[in-house]
Amino acid sequence: MPKVSVLTLNVWNREGDWERRKPLVRACIERLRPDLIGLCEAKDREQVREMLGDDYSWEWSGGEISGIAIASRWPLSDVATCALPGDGDAPGGAALRARAQSPIGPIGFTCATTFFFMSHHGCKRELQMPQLADFARGSVPAGGFPPILVGDFNADPESAEIRFLKGLQSLGGRSAYFCDAWEHAGDGGKGATWSNANSSAAIWHWPERRVDYILVGHPRHDGAGRIDSCTVVANQAVEGTWPSDHFGVYAVLRGVA
Repeated sequence: MPKVSVLTLNVWNREGDWERRKPLVRACIERLRPDLIGLCEAKDREQVREMLGDDYSWEWSGGEISGIAIASRWPLSDVATCALPGDGDAPGGAALRARAQSPIGPIGFTCATTFFFMSHHGCKRELQMPQLADFARGSVPAGGFPPILVGDFNADPESAEIRFLKGLQSLGGRSAYFCDAWEHAGDGGKGATWSNANSSAAIWHWPERRVDYILVGHPRHDGAGRIDSCTVVANQAVEGTWPSDHFGVYAVLRGVA
C-alpha cells in the first residue's frame, strides 16, 4: 500500500549559528525524504531554498520577521493563507494551505503557527482553533484524502485548544476532529518537542512539553490517512550544535491501493 510521509519542524529562523545549523536541517530532510513538509519560523524564501534545494515544490508566506513554508514532492495548487485571530493590534499567527497533487489524488496540507507562545495564552489560542480547523478542512475534495494539519501550536496536548482539535471538547459551540499522530503511533512517551535536553531551548527554563504536531483527519473506510508510525526527529546535537530550538515530528500515513 502506498505511504505518505510528513515532517513538521520549527526551524527558528536564522537564530543561533544558522551556518552550522543549516546542514543539520538539510541532513534531517535528506535522511527522512518526507513527501510533505511544514516549516514554521522560516525566515524568508531564501532560507527555504537553502533547506530544500531543488527537491521539492514549495510555497512560503510571511512578513519581515518570519514566515511559514509548505513543501511537497508533488506539484502544489490552490495555495491559500489565513491570518489567525490576534489580540488588539498584535497579529495572532498564520496558516498556509495547499493541495499536493500526489499520485493517489490531491492531499490538503496546512502548516500553521500561533504567535501566542506563553502557557497562559491558552484563552487566546482557543479563539483561533475553530478557524484553523475550518481552514485546514477547506482544501479537501469530497471523499478525498483526509486533511493534514501540522505546525507549532505552542500548546500542550492536554490544553483546551489541542483537545478541541482532537475532538475531545468543544469551543464556542463548535467541534472538530483530527487524529494526533504521536498519540496514535508514537512510542508511548511524552514526545517532547520543546526539551531542556536541547541547549537552545533550555536557556528559557520552560517545562518540557510537546508543542509541535502532525494532525490528520479521520481515516477513510479504505484506510487512507491511517497513521502507521510517528517519531520525534531533529533531536540530536552534532558537535554541540542543535538543528533548531524545537525538535521535529515525522509520521508515515497510509495511502490507498
